[in-house]
Amino acid sequence: MTVHRLSRRPDLGTRLRVSFEFFPPKTDEMERRLWDTVLRLEPLNPHFVSVTYGAGGSTRDRTLRTVSRIARETSLPPAAHLTCVGASREETDAVIASFAAAGVTRFVALRGDPAQGVGAAYAPHPEGYTNGADLTAALSRQGNFDVSVSAYPEKHPESADFATDIDMLKRKVDNGAVRALTQFFFENDAYERYVERVRRAGIYVPIVPGILPIHNFSQVANFAGRTGATIPGWLARRFDGLEHDPQTHALVSAAVAAEQVQDLIERGIEEFHFYTMNRADLVFAICHMIGIRPLEHEGKTRTPAAA
Repeated sequence: MTVHRLSRRPDLGTRLRVSFEFFPPKTDEMERRLWDTVLRLEPLNPHFVSVTYGAGGSTRDRTLRTVSRIARETSLPPAAHLTCVGASREETDAVIASFAAAGVTRFVALRGDPAQGVGAAYAPHPEGYTNGADLTAALSRQGNFDVSVSAYPEKHPESADFATDIDMLKRKVDNGAVRALTQFFFENDAYERYVERVRRAGIYVPIVPGILPIHNFSQVANFAGRTGATIPGWLARRFDGLEHDPQTHALVSAAVAAEQVQDLIERGIEEFHFYTMNRADLVFAICHMIGIRPLEHEGKTRTPAAA
C-alpha cells in the first residue's frame, strides 16, 4: 500500500462517521450471529446500517424482516438495499411501497446482480428499471428518501471505461442520490484518483470508502476476481501461509484494515462504510483504533468520534 502523509487535522477524531452493512440471515444460527453482531456494534452509534438484497431480489422478504426488526428493536437507523433485477417497474414500485409502509426511509439503490450471481451476464427485465440511475429516480418519485448508490474506484467490471462509469454515477446523483458507497478496495491511491475524477465530473456528494475486513483471504480474493477489485501483491503476501492459522489471520486482518483506514484519515476522509459480513470483532476493533468507542453512559446521543 502506498502511504501518502497529508497534513493531520487534530480535531478529525471528533468528526469521524461510520456505517455498517449486514446481510439477512438464512438460518436460525445465522440469525443469532447477526443479532449478536448488531448488538455488539450498536453502541458505536453508526450513521446508519444497511441490509443487503440478494441476487435477483432473492432475499426481499428476509431483507424487509431484518430491516423492520432493526428499526423496532434497536436505536440503529436502518437502510434497505433495493435492486431492479428480475422485476417489472410495477413490482419494484410495490416493493418500495412495502418498505416505506414499514417505516423505511433510507435505501441503497443498486442495479443488482443476476439471479445466477456475481459475474453472470446481466439482462434487464423487459418491463423493469434498467439500472441504478432509473431505480434512484423511482425512489425519488415515491418519497423523500435518503438514497445511497454504488461507486467503483476500479471501475465497474461491465463499464467500457471510467468515463462511462462516472457518467452513470452522475445520473444517479442527478436523480436524487445523496451519497455513494464504494466497492471495497485495498489500494488507497486508486480511491483517491477515482474521487478526483468524480469531482472533475461535477459530482460533489460524499464518496464513502467501502472497507472490507478480510475474514477469509481466499474467499475475498475469489470474490474480488469476479467484481473487478484488485488484490495487490503486498496484500497476498501478508496472508501467505495463514490458511490454517485463524488467530494470526485475524490479527493480520485487523492490522491491514486499520492501516488502510488510518491512511485514508490522513488523506482527509471522515466517513467509512464497513462490510461486516455479519461479524463484529474486526469492525469493532478497527473502530476502536480510530477513536470510535461505545457510549460511555446513558444520556449521550453520540460517541465522541461520531459527534
